[in-house]
Amino acid sequence: MPTSRRKFLSETVLGVAGVVAAAAAGEAQVPTPASQTPGAPPVIGTGPATGPEVSVATFAEAEKLVQVTMSPAERAEAAGNWRGSMATLFERRLGPRKISLGEADVPATAWEPELGRIVANPDSAVVYLRSPGQFIGKPFHSDEDLAFASVTELSEWMEAGLITSERLTRLYISRLKKYGPTLKCVITLCEEHAMEQARKADKEIAANKRRGPLHGIPWGAKDLLDTAGIATTWGVEFHRDRVPAKDATVVQRLNDAGAVLVAKLSLGSLALNDVWFGGQTKNPWLPEEGSSGSSAGPGSAVAAGLVGFAIGSETQGSIISPSMRCGVTGLRPTYGYVPTEGAMTLSWTCDKLGPMARSVDDTMLVLSTIAGNEHHKAPGLMDLGFPKGPVAGLRVGYIQKWMEEATDVDRHALETIKKLGMTAVPVTIPDWPYDSLNTILFAESAAAFEAYTLDGRMNQLTMQTPDAWPNTFRQSRFLSAIDLVQADRFRRKVALEMAKLFEDIDVLLTPSLRDEPMVIFNFTGHPSLTLRAGFVEVSEVRSDWMPDPAHPLPKLDKPRRVPHGVTLVGRLFDEGTLGRVGMALETEFGVSTERPRGF
Repeated sequence: MPTSRRKFLSETVLGVAGVVAAAAAGEAQVPTPASQTPGAPPVIGTGPATGPEVSVATFAEAEKLVQVTMSPAERAEAAGNWRGSMATLFERRLGPRKISLGEADVPATAWEPELGRIVANPDSAVVYLRSPGQFIGKPFHSDEDLAFASVTELSEWMEAGLITSERLTRLYISRLKKYGPTLKCVITLCEEHAMEQARKADKEIAANKRRGPLHGIPWGAKDLLDTAGIATTWGVEFHRDRVPAKDATVVQRLNDAGAVLVAKLSLGSLALNDVWFGGQTKNPWLPEEGSSGSSAGPGSAVAAGLVGFAIGSETQGSIISPSMRCGVTGLRPTYGYVPTEGAMTLSWTCDKLGPMARSVDDTMLVLSTIAGNEHHKAPGLMDLGFPKGPVAGLRVGYIQKWMEEATDVDRHALETIKKLGMTAVPVTIPDWPYDSLNTILFAESAAAFEAYTLDGRMNQLTMQTPDAWPNTFRQSRFLSAIDLVQADRFRRKVALEMAKLFEDIDVLLTPSLRDEPMVIFNFTGHPSLTLRAGFVEVSEVRSDWMPDPAHPLPKLDKPRRVPHGVTLVGRLFDEGTLGRVGMALETEFGVSTERPRGF
């Protein structure tokens, strides 16, 4: 039983000299527990000793991991009662009463991005409307025209009876079979399931029971979304046969909208980069390189015309990066706007689900179907019914340093902003160590996959490089709990600073793959829209992975022309303004419909 505070303190003070004397030999001294005085409260550090022996030398080495320095006396004191004070905290994982935490055991704390918020129309429930009759007269001359058509085009042609869901679904299944093995973008082809959904959609549409603009449209799901009765592998070897009993909320909403699930698309293992147990997913524009990740399959499949649209996810760059690489449009919604129930958890406070498609209009149509939860039923889409809202007079911020280090395509986008009547506003942000926010991501992800790390399943992943999850999760066990709390406090400080930023602008234009905005706005929860803005030439393949001097990236025999995009960041729950600006830019750029060769 713990001793009283008074007795414990007296024993500790009298015994410190002995502890220090034992330090040179690396011995740890623990006060002997005594009978508790009636009415005395329990005291920290006086429980039964548990865990392995530790010494002064243990703490001297551990200091290097957390970058702190203690004096010899402080190390001796820490070693002296570690087994009675701190080691007991590991009982949850190691003790006789240890418990297992499953996917449903989410953290008690939650991240709410609306700190000092600026939110456009937070209580609105406006549904995004498709432009009626815009494409019915536009001809399609081949199956390829159909495969690369926008969701809006396909929806109107289907509603007008020019095509059927069954025809379109067969086309996409045929293309998935033909090109999927080359691109390595398909984990599970849902042929039988898809044909059943397509026939049902055609019967309902023929009976004038149309469910909405996505009715009958084939789509693909990043394979971290649970699908009832269909394998959901998370891209890892040991989940090849994982078959959920229930659909993820987003999948259910798309089912209810009449969309047709044709494939579960690849993701980097456990949502990192573009390598999964079937290989590396490829970029249709440059098949020598990966498609980037972790929404690797959605980016590749949408770009190659294998699905009408896809659902990806982002924790930090996983929609932005493959959208850039593959030349598609990716919408990362405000954190919390799209429910993540039934999706693999990487980070409870950063994970987001969003659409990836061939136009801005398409992403907005899909978002209006999947968005909304008990806190945000359908805010922020604003009234984007047609005619499309004007953009003249909107204030678009940019950071001069980022633009100076960007490409000509990025700088041209800024000039296009001015050409469309919007005001380009130079802004600045504090020079803070934003990457330290990743303490939160690494701690949360290592916690989410703790069981896989401790039981050795992580060793089955294909990628075992220093920058892959297995090593990162093992390293993350040694992050300081104090630094995690400080990172959380810093996160709030950053969120308040970004709220101030959006007091002066409506949208922020950034180069798509700058490290700072990807880190900042994923942690603050702001929405972003990445869209093709032009083309650049590359002379070597690109990679998500840390450079390996022993295996340098291959050079190309001649420069290759590939898509390049820009990213717009919006106010919290103001996806509507992102859509307005994005559609105006997309029309002016005039580059969104060019297709990759060979597909």
